[in-house]
Amino acid sequence: MSDRSRDGYDLFTDPARVDVDAVHRWLSQESYWAAGRARDLVARSIAGSLPYSVWRDDAQVAFARVVTDGATFAWICDVFVDSGHRGHGLGQWLIDSIVADLSADGLQRFLLATRDAHEVYRRSGFGPIAGPSRFMEIDRRPTRNTILAALPDAE
Repeated sequence: MSDRSRDGYDLFTDPARVDVDAVHRWLSQESYWAAGRARDLVARSIAGSLPYSVWRDDAQVAFARVVTDGATFAWICDVFVDSGHRGHGLGQWLIDSIVADLSADGLQRFLLATRDAHEVYRRSGFGPIAGPSRFMEIDRRPTRNTILAALPDAE
């Protein structure tokens, strides 16, 4: 039984309903932020997060995960919609579902990062970070070009 359904799509929050192979393929081969990410890292990241999966018939078609303390803060990441299912509002549905579910649990702060989907997230209530100068990071990820150049059969 899905958590919710819409237009022939089913949304699940059960970790057992994540097709790790599909998510790994999307992230490692099609995303700009996780190119080359190893399958074991994808599996571990899912195991340590709250996963949201959208299915149509017998195939997973979208994914997002949430890293949270369950009380004050949530980082929404690895949002991905399969190219054959884009344009149906699935990304918006994922984000709205996550925000609604965790808001019902009392969370008040949500964070995410995007290069090119600002409008999708803006429709869910996201805006620029207030006081971005307060945020700091260590980012040791290789760049996408470096990763792609190191992959076999890279052009």
